[in-house]
Order: sequence, then C-alpha cells, then structure tokens
Amino acid sequence: MTSSLLEKTNAAGLTRNDYIGEPSTLCKGCGHNSISNMIISACYELNIRPERIVKFSGIGCSSKSPTYFLKNSFGFNGLHGRMPSMATGALFADTSLKGIGVSGDGDTANIGLSQFIHLVRRNMPLVYIVENNGVYGLTKGQFSATADLGLSLKRQGQNVYLPVDIAMEALAANTTFVARSFAGDPKQVKEIIKAALSHEGTAVIDIISPCVTFNNQENALHSYSWGKGHEDPL
Repeated sequence: MTSSLLEKTNAAGLTRNDYIGEPSTLCKGCGHNSISNMIISACYELNIRPERIVKFSGIGCSSKSPTYFLKNSFGFNGLHGRMPSMATGALFADTSLKGIGVSGDGDTANIGLSQFIHLVRRNMPLVYIVENNGVYGLTKGQFSATADLGLSLKRQGQNVYLPVDIAMEALAANTTFVARSFAGDPKQVKEIIKAALSHEGTAVIDIISPCVTFNNQENALHSYSWGKGHEDPL
C-alpha cells in the first residue's frame, strides 16, 4: 500500500490507515486476510466512521479477522457459534450502530446454525460474513458442515456427508440480502461488502475463503483453483 493512498482523506476526514487493524497472524495466503482488507476498503470508500461500527466474532480462524480491521471500532469475541446472540443483544441495545459479524463455516453451519437462523429472521442491522473454507483450520483441518461430498483430505479420509449450503439456508430463512463471493476476487468482495453495508437489515455474505494449509487442493470446491475457474463476474 503506497503512503499517498494511506494519507488521502475521505469525506469523513479519515485516511485508509484509520480503518486498518493489527497485523495478521493467519497463514500467508489465507483468504481471510483478503476479506479483512476489503472490509477496510469498503468502509473507507463509504466514509463510515469506525466508531459507528461494532464487530462480532465467534471461534475459529475467522474469529481472528476482526482484529485485522477497524482498530477504532469496539469488538466482541464470543463462544463458538454464539456470535448471533451477542450481535442481537448489542444491536437491540444501541440501534444507532451498524454491526459487522465475521464467522466461519464451522462456527455458523455446525454449532451455530440455529442461532444464525434466528438472527436473520429478526433482520438485525448486521453484515454477516462467513469465511467459508470447508474445514476447521484452527484444529488441524477436520471437515466442517460445508465440506463437499467425497472430498478426501490426507489426515481426515473422505467426507461422506452432503454439505450445508449457507446461502440457501439464508434464503430459506427469508434473509433480506444474500450474496456469495470468492476471496480470490477482492474487487467483487469489496463491492458486495459495500452493498451490504448500505443495506437496512441483515446482509449475509458467504465468501469462499481457501485454507491454504488444509484444503487448497485442486479438486476441492473451496480451493483457489476451483474458485478462479468457476466464479462469475459481478
């Protein structure tokens, strides 16, 4: 990032540097880092003041992401699968805030699915981002509920279960904004996040975010090669 871009102020009188967080500790090449960078860019371009955003996360690699953007926004890190409850309480308590929740596929589609459904039916003012890589990366790559049927991983064997489709679950629950994107296309991710931040109500974004350590082989639906070969331009 050039110093000139970091120093350029937006309509809120802030530079892009005012929207960054701490340095990432995730694996080099992790799709989650690209998503954090696009959240920074989206908020900067929309002239959103960081103190008007509240951040939420659960447990997993995805739960680290809010540390890497909007350092001047307050954040809550909760129990596994319980991010929706925290977000619901906080956003009911202060209706002037806009929420950004970052979750993972295990955090949302496994342990947190029931909480996810009740949050979206309440249509809270929250951008709910699922960083979806098909595995539990924090605990060495076990299959999550979104892992593709028949996927074989070196340490886990073969997945014999049909995947949960987070975007379809959101649509079935009448979510008012649903999108799916790919971390390997940051421009598309940024534009979707900008649209979600401008939406009144819950916006669910299911982002395929490859785990370069445990699930990035060519035959995996959550890999960079598959995503780049099958994405559609916005």
